[in-house]
Amino acid sequence: MPSFARFMMIAGAAIFLAGGLLYLLGKTGLPLGRLPGDFRIQGENITCFIPLATSILLSILLTVILNVVARYLNR
Repeated sequence: MPSFARFMMIAGAAIFLAGGLLYLLGKTGLPLGRLPGDFRIQGENITCFIPLATSILLSILLTVILNVVARYLNR
């Protein structure tokens, strides 16, 4: 049971850090979510938002960061 508790604490800390990072990114004025290629479809009673360009940009950025970290740790 202590290993499950440790996992839950690490997962909670990771979610907290991710939320803090998203909060700080929102304060910087970056147009994430408003890039050309982010689709917003609005009807009378419904809105559908598809952040395609933002998702691709974040995916590339995280891939580069994780590759750099992995190469650094495998020295």
